[in-house]
Order: sequence, then structure tokens, then C-alpha cells
Amino acid sequence: MKEESIVVLGVDPGFGITGFGVIRRGGNTVSVCDYGFLKLKPTDSLSCRVGVFYSFFQEKIKTHGVTCVSLETSFLGKNAQTFLKLGFLRGVLYLLADQNNLKIIEFSPMEIKQAITGFGGAGKDQVSFMIQRLFPRIIFQGEIKYKDVTDALAIGLCGAWSK
Repeated sequence: MKEESIVVLGVDPGFGITGFGVIRRGGNTVSVCDYGFLKLKPTDSLSCRVGVFYSFFQEKIKTHGVTCVSLETSFLGKNAQTFLKLGFLRGVLYLLADQNNLKIIEFSPMEIKQAITGFGGAGKDQVSFMIQRLFPRIIFQGEIKYKDVTDALAIGLCGAWSK
């Protein structure tokens, strides 16, 4: 009996830069279908940015036949206002999951780092390095400086491995 493939959308949300990665797993094979980032204009209103975010990810879900959304659990950093605004974006992803009958799975930052690097206290550079080693055909060019793309791929990979 052939195992059905799953398509995971990994998202590292941010109001400046949001990284994303679409990972397909069929049996023991994992591949990257799409990756990149969405850059939101800081001069646009909050409602406009939320709308752009919604439209962008709705299109990704439809285009790739996403079956699951994978997220990092949120944590309250130094800025409560930023935490609150990121909640809007997470809410959009929950809405999209509901509208498209998708499952959402979440992983703590430590779980993601442990799964990707073998060390739960790894830094962003270590996660990025391992993603580039796991998927050597991916070309990151200058955008990789945002690390949001490799973080999103790591989040998506954890989702694919957990299924």
C-alpha cells in the first residue's frame, strides 16, 4: 500500500519579513516545493499588511495543495506590542487552516532546534547551516541574511517529520 504524500507549509511570521517553506513528504522522501519570504511594507496600515499576508498564504495553500500548516509556538520577548501584532498573523494562519480544512501543528523553538541540529540550544546560524546541508540544491542568494527562510523551512520540516 502506497503512503499518501503530505504537503506542509512552514511559516516564520513577522510584520517585516515572513519566511515560508513548502515541504512535501511522500514515504521516506522529503523535498522542498517552494520557499522564500514575504516582505510587508512598514508604511502600509496594519489592516493592509494583514490582508496582504492572508492573500499571499491563501495562494500558497491553493497552489501547492497544502495539507498541514506548521508553526513555531510564540513566546513573549522584550516587546509586548510586537507579540500582540504577531498574534494577528498567527490568527490569519489559523483562519486559513480552518477555511481549507488543514491541520495546524506547533513546535517549540527548542523542539525545532533539537530536530534540525541535534541541539535544542542551537543558534539561527546553526539551523540555517543544517537546512542548507539537508537541501544543498536550494540557492539562497542574498535573502538568506533574513534567516526567516531557513527558520520556516526548519519549521516545515519538523511538521513533515512529525506526520
